[in-house]
Amino acid sequence: MKSIYDIQQLLKRFGTIIYVGDRIGDLDLMESEIKELYQANFIEPIEYQTAILLIRHERQFLLEKEKKK
Repeated sequence: MKSIYDIQQLLKRFGTIIYVGDRIGDLDLMESEIKELYQANFIEPIEYQTAILLIRHERQFLLEKEKKK
């Protein structure tokens, strides 16, 4: 898993498609879904850790980008 797209594909395997029109909102929902999948033992710890790291990194990047505007 190397990108947000990979996380979307992971979620799609479990029937979850997230799009609310706000990228940060999308990331928040993705993080919530990933946590639920991990707690239900549907994904491995390494998948969980990688996905959370990517989501939080992308969210931080977008927030910093907004501050510069």
